[in-house]
Amino acid sequence: MTIIIGIGVTLACMLGGFAAMGGHVEVIWQPWEYVIILGTSLGTFIVANSTKVIKDCGKGIVEAFKYSAPTHRHYVEILALMFSLMRAVRSKSRAEMEALIDAPAGSEIFGKAPTVLADKDLTVFICDYMRLLIMGNARSHEIESLMEEEIETVRHDRLKAYHALTVVGDGLPAIGIIAAVLGVTKAMGAISESPEVLGKLIAAALVGTFAGIFFSYAIVAPIATKMKSVREKKIRLYVVVKQSLLAFMNGAIPQVAIEHGRKTIPSAERPGIDEVEAETMGGGAAPAANAA
Repeated sequence: MTIIIGIGVTLACMLGGFAAMGGHVEVIWQPWEYVIILGTSLGTFIVANSTKVIKDCGKGIVEAFKYSAPTHRHYVEILALMFSLMRAVRSKSRAEMEALIDAPAGSEIFGKAPTVLADKDLTVFICDYMRLLIMGNARSHEIESLMEEEIETVRHDRLKAYHALTVVGDGLPAIGIIAAVLGVTKAMGAISESPEVLGKLIAAALVGTFAGIFFSYAIVAPIATKMKSVREKKIRLYVVVKQSLLAFMNGAIPQVAIEHGRKTIPSAERPGIDEVEAETMGGGAAPAANAA
C-alpha cells in the first residue's frame, strides 16, 4: 500500500509542478517512447537472468507491494514453536521426535504456529537442525558454522531478485537516452518542417531521457529497496531459530534459550518478554506436563 501511495504522491507532485510552471502535461504522454524504454529493459532483464530468478522477481515485487514482512505475530509464534520443540526434546523419546519432525504439518506443535508452517523453507530449516540435535553427538560450534553458512546461502538466493531488479534500474537512464536519440533521429528527418512541428518532435524525444531517469529512481529503485527490506526481515526468522537452538545446545533451559532468539529481533518489532512467556507457557503446556 505504501508503494502505491508513494507513487501517487510522486506523480501528483511531478505532473502538478510541471503544469504549474506552464507546461503541457499531454506532451509527456509519448507511448512509443515508453515502449522502447520499458520493452528494452524487459528484454535485457530476460537475457541476464534465469527463469527461476525472473519468476522470483515477480514474486518479490508482489511481496513488496503487500509488504509481506514478518509481523509481530510471526515472531511470537516462532519463539513459542522453538520453546515447544525444545521442551519436547526433553520429554519425548527419539522415535517420537523423529516422527514429529518428519511430518511437521501433522504435528500438534507445528499446528500451533501456522505462520511458520506456511513458510516451507523455514519449516525445513527448523526440522533439519532439530534432527541433528536429537542425534545427540552434534557439537554446537559445528552446528553454528553450518547454520551460518546455510543462512548466508538463503540470503544470497533470496536477494538474487533484488540484485536483478537493481541492475534494471541502473540501466534505465541509459536506455532512456537511447529512446531520446531515436526520437531526435526522427526529428532530424523532419528538419524541413515548421518550427512548431519540429519543436513537438524534439520535445517528444526528450521525454525518453525524462522517462528513463524517472522509472529508474522513482519506480524501480524504491520497489527493489522495499523488496530487499521484506526479504531481509524474513531471513531474520532463521537467525531467531539459530540463536535459540545454539543456546539450548550449550545448556540453556528452553525459557532462556528463546530469550537468546528474542534478542535478535529488531527492537521495533520485538515482542515483550511477558507476552512471549504467556505464549510459550500456553504453547508448551503439553510437553511441560509430560516432563513433569
